[in-house]
Amino acid sequence: MVKHIVRFMREEDGTTAVEYGLMIALISAALVTAVLLLGTNLSNSFTAMAGIIAS
Repeated sequence: MVKHIVRFMREEDGTTAVEYGLMIALISAALVTAVLLLGTNLSNSFTAMAGIIAS
């Protein structure tokens, strides 16, 4: 049993796949957050400009 655990700990194939998955998840979360914040800021800017033009 100990041999199986030691062999599992030495293998890096699974670790690499998990690391890539975590990187993709973090990058995706950062992109979604950036797009949401940018979209809100742009919407506020256009609303303000429309108000200035209308008055």
